[in-house]
Amino acid sequence: QVQLVESGGGLVQPGGSLRLSCVASGSSFSIATIRWYRQAPGKQRELVAGITAGGSSGYGDSVKGRFTISRDNAKNTVYLQMISLKPEDTAVYYCNAIVPGTQGESDYWGQGTQVTVSS
Repeated sequence: QVQLVESGGGLVQPGGSLRLSCVASGSSFSIATIRWYRQAPGKQRELVAGITAGGSSGYGDSVKGRFTISRDNAKNTVYLQMISLKPEDTAVYYCNAIVPGTQGESDYWGQGTQVTVSS
């Protein structure tokens, strides 16, 4: 079992920055692929960024060049650094862990953290 707890959300003005954290429990963190998703009211959940166990990362087109995902396996934590925030970045941000196992992959989600970009 993996439990994920997100933090770092809040209210920020356009052009501002935030850093989200996702802390995982359990010993499987280091082998997990971690992804950040977001969901705005009335919209589908959108993949924002992901990072593999080996440290390879990828980003959604809407955040490329503005968001950076990183991980610290010693702290069981993944970060999402967000700069140049726009009102359209407003959403609940969720952390997702995909853990490989002998019987396939297991999928875990955090409870989400609200990010609001507004003046």
